[in-house]
Amino acid sequence: MCLEYFNKAIKKMNVWDMGLTKLAVAAATLFVITIWPAAMTWVHSVNPWYFLVAMVIFALKPWSRIFSK
Repeated sequence: MCLEYFNKAIKKMNVWDMGLTKLAVAAATLFVITIWPAAMTWVHSVNPWYFLVAMVIFALKPWSRIFSK
């Protein structure tokens, strides 16, 4: 039921809504690591290449959909 609701809600969104949602998530992430010192320490202690690898892994499915056709 929950998944059906989100699928219907996403179909109502346009490109601007999706882009603004991504920016909101990025801003929330920056907010959390700014106000929570342990989170900032963790981010600084992790090798930046791990974040790059995670980004590529998370983007594989959307990229494959965009470039497959």
